[in-house]
Amino acid sequence: MFYRGRRLRKNPAVRSLVRETRLHPSELVYPIFVQEGENIKEEISSLPGQFRYSPDRLEEIVEEMRACGVRACLLFGIPANKDACGSSAWEEYGVVQTAIRRLRSLDRELYIIADVCMCEYTSHGHCGVLGDHGEVLNDETLPHLAQIALSYARAGVDMVAPSDMMDGHIAALRAALDGEGFYDLPIMGYSAKYASSFYGPFRQAAGSAPSFGDRKAYQMDYANANEAMREMQADWDEGADILMVKPAMAYLDILRMAADRFDAPLAAYQVSGEYAMLKHAVAEGLMHPDVMNESLIAIKRAGANVIITYHALDYARAWKEYQG
Repeated sequence: MFYRGRRLRKNPAVRSLVRETRLHPSELVYPIFVQEGENIKEEISSLPGQFRYSPDRLEEIVEEMRACGVRACLLFGIPANKDACGSSAWEEYGVVQTAIRRLRSLDRELYIIADVCMCEYTSHGHCGVLGDHGEVLNDETLPHLAQIALSYARAGVDMVAPSDMMDGHIAALRAALDGEGFYDLPIMGYSAKYASSFYGPFRQAAGSAPSFGDRKAYQMDYANANEAMREMQADWDEGADILMVKPAMAYLDILRMAADRFDAPLAAYQVSGEYAMLKHAVAEGLMHPDVMNESLIAIKRAGANVIITYHALDYARAWKEYQG
C-alpha cells in the first residue's frame, strides 16, 4: 500500500490539526528606526511600509504593536551629528536613549532591545574606530561599545544587541554592565553576522553605508559555515544570552546547524534586503502575498526561537484576524 499523505491535507481544519510549525506574534521582534529631531514620521523608500520616527512620534507605532500583539522592538538610531568615533552613540540624551525613555513611558510592558554599533554614528560609516591606514581597530573599539551599552542600560533598556562584529565584544559588554550593577541585563549577540549584500536597504534607511571599503574584514565570509559555529561558541562562552544568525533566509543552513549544536535561544534576523525583495515581488504581482508568511515559517522551522523582521506587524495582524 502506498502512502496517502493527501488524507491529512483535504481542508484547512485538518491541515491546522497536523501542522508541525507554528509562529506566534510573541516570537517576533519589530525593528524601529528612530531619527533625531521632532515631529518626524518619514517613509523609507528602500523598505516598503517602514518609517523613520522621531522619539516624540513613537506613540503611533507603540499602539500598533500593542494592538496586534508584537511585544518586542529593536531600536536603531539616526543621529543629527556624526564624528570619527561615533560619540553621539553614548550621549545620555542621544536619539536611542531618548527613544528608550519615551517608549518606557508609553508602554511599560514593551520589551525594548537596542542595537549596539557605531556605523550609524561615525562619519566614515564603519563599525569601530579607525587606525592610521583606515583599518578598523578591534580592541580600541571595545570601550566605545561598552559606553554605548551602559548608556542604554541607564536609560532603561531591556536588552542590548551588539552588531559590530568586533572580537571579544560580548565579554567587554558583560564586564561593563556587571561593573555598574546591570547583572540582569541580557545580551543578544549578532553572533554569526555575514558580510552580506542583503543589507543594502537598511544602510540607505539608517545612513550607515561605509564611506570607503567594505566590512569583510570583520563581518563573516558568506562561504563559511564552520566559522559561524566558532563565532557563536565564542559569544556563548563570553556570556551572550541569545545567539543570532544574520541574515536569515539565505542562511537557513547555518541556523539549522546552530539549533542542532547549541542548547541556547536562537534569533534570526530577516534583514532589509530579504524583506524588500519579497515585498517588491508581491507588489509586481510576481508572488502571492503569503510568501512573506512562508518565509517566516521557514526561519522558524530551521530553528529560530526569535525572529526579527520588518513584517512583524503585518504577520501579527493577519494571525490575529485568523484567530477570529
